Amino acid sequence: MTQSAPSTAPSAAQEFRLPDVGEGLTEADIVAWRVKVGDTVAVNDVVVEIETAKSVVELPSPYAGEVLALLVAEGETVEVGTPIIRIGEPGAAPAAAEPAAPVTEPATEPAAEPVTQAAEAPAPSASSGPEVIDTNVPPTGQATLVGYGPKQRALKRRARKGATTDPTAAPAEALSPAATDPALEEPATPARPPRALAKPLVRRLARDLGVDLTTLTPTGPRGTVSKEDVLAAAGGTASGQAARVAPPAVAADPAGRETREPVKGVRKQMAAAMVASAYSAPHVTEWVTVDATATVDLVARLQERPELRDVKVSPLLVIARACLLALRRTPLVNSTWDEAAQEVVVKHYVNLGIAAATPRGLVVPNIKDAHELSLVDLAGALDELVTTARAGRSQPADLAGGTFTITNVGVFGVDGGTPIINPGESAILCLGAIRKQPWVVDDEVVPRHVMTLSLSFDHRHIDGATGSRFLADVAGLVSDPATALLF
Repeated sequence: MTQSAPSTAPSAAQEFRLPDVGEGLTEADIVAWRVKVGDTVAVNDVVVEIETAKSVVELPSPYAGEVLALLVAEGETVEVGTPIIRIGEPGAAPAAAEPAAPVTEPATEPAAEPVTQAAEAPAPSASSGPEVIDTNVPPTGQATLVGYGPKQRALKRRARKGATTDPTAAPAEALSPAATDPALEEPATPARPPRALAKPLVRRLARDLGVDLTTLTPTGPRGTVSKEDVLAAAGGTASGQAARVAPPAVAADPAGRETREPVKGVRKQMAAAMVASAYSAPHVTEWVTVDATATVDLVARLQERPELRDVKVSPLLVIARACLLALRRTPLVNSTWDEAAQEVVVKHYVNLGIAAATPRGLVVPNIKDAHELSLVDLAGALDELVTTARAGRSQPADLAGGTFTITNVGVFGVDGGTPIINPGESAILCLGAIRKQPWVVDDEVVPRHVMTLSLSFDHRHIDGATGSRFLADVAGLVSDPATALLF
């Protein structure tokens, strides 16, 4: 009797589905792939950057192996639960998915159709087939990233127009980046090598200039092709060709007199939050002009302190410290209105939010328990918060749970404003530009550093007296900041 040889077929590949990175995420934009087909990755290696409604997040891989396919192109918006990358041994077939339990409805409703989650199930035709119901429950054996929990409620994903209904069709190929954009990455073959790594704007520039990215030697971080690489290949310079770089994707009218830019990601979240705040909380704004000369002088001295030389020290540091002291004296400003319970919740801690303008929109990360920090620690926290936010790296947890916000329009040369309260809070302080102006001191007009402070607050539970007392307290500490450094 002959004995059959052991099977040498490679093990099944795993497909990593877009996870919910927190706070009920339903979709995200694929910003940039950090790997390409053929790369070998280990568990927790970062494979992709995604942009959610609040920030840009790096996703680590839950699997180890070779990257077999990138299933979603850069720039696409995908729903939670969508397979985005396939990882396994070379030549491995996709893992057979197990069907999820049927979704049941209350007895008064018609029974729902069973929910399937086969990773390789083809999308039905938008015109003839039913919707695909995806519960986003990972297949058996799929690792779950720390903090990235699967969503429990069902998400509906309509089939893309023109999708095949042929059960023999390979959906992995239909979902591959090559199927949607000829410039995007495909699995390596003798006839077509993997594409070079580059950000979307760099790819657009290369297309405009007629440069083949695969012929360039990348000099950017992690082996990416940079804008300078493209310009050098085109025979130009960064300064001479900068005007030819296309702006973010917009739709222009035929006459070229208007452009339309999609609102999504951080900007979409900001718009919804501001509308909700403006029309749910009655805003009152007060402002005061104050002599900030003592604060400017103090900042100059602090910049010389050895323990503060490695961080940025600005008037924002001193004013933030003043706000923390004033909030201790007027705790009602550090509260929130609970509409459902008809209660005012006074916070005995301060998560200090700092509004930051980023290329993707306005975000308000906050320093947790800022009231417990020393001046040196507060300076370091502010520096790290602003740097991270401007780089688009603030995590969802950094943007949640704020109790009081400071926004600084003075950096743009603006004297003041009427800021909208950050949702979930009751007040926001706006800092205007510090300018040298004539000021009366001891009946004499002298040049002083002057600024305007504007405070918006929720008038449902913070009356004029309370708001005015807090604003006057902050103004007094700005004009004489020594007290703010004593606690």
